[in-house]
Amino acid sequence: MITARFGTLMYALVVIALMFVAPIGCTIFEVFQSNQGAFAFSILLKWFVFWAVGVRLLLAGLRQIIQPRFTAEVILGLESAESRVLVRELGFATTAIGCIAAGSLMSSTWLMPAAIAGTVLYGLAGVHHFLRKARNHYESIAMVSDVLVAVVLIICLLPS
Repeated sequence: MITARFGTLMYALVVIALMFVAPIGCTIFEVFQSNQGAFAFSILLKWFVFWAVGVRLLLAGLRQIIQPRFTAEVILGLESAESRVLVRELGFATTAIGCIAAGSLMSSTWLMPAAIAGTVLYGLAGVHHFLRKARNHYESIAMVSDVLVAVVLIICLLPS
C-alpha cells in the first residue's frame, strides 16, 4: 500500500516537473534574461515543446520500449502479454515525437510541427483517458496532465 502510494506520488512529481515546473521556470528565466523583459507566448511555446513534449515523451517512449509492462499494467490496467507488444510500438512513435520536440531547441523550424504533434497527441490521449470509466490513479494523472498541456499548447499556437 505504501509502495503504491509512493509510486503514484513519484509519478505525479515527475509529470508535474516535466510538464509544468521546468517549462514555466525556463520561460520565466528567459523573460528576465531578455532585453525586453516582456512575456511572450512564443517563449512559453518553445519551452513547453521542449520539456512537456520533448523530454516527457522521450522518457515515456523509452520506458514504453524498455519496460512496456509499466504502461500496459500499471497505467492502463492491461494484464495480457500481447498488450506489451502494442505498448512497445506506441513507445517507438512516442520516442519519435519526443526527439523532434527536443530537437526544436536546436532547429527552430521543428518547433511548430512538434507543437502541433504534441497538441494532437496530448489532446487525443487526454480525451481517451477521460472516456475510460475504470481509471486508476496513474491514468487520472496522465489524463489531467495531458489535457492541461494540450490546452497550453493550443493557447500558445493561437495567432496573437
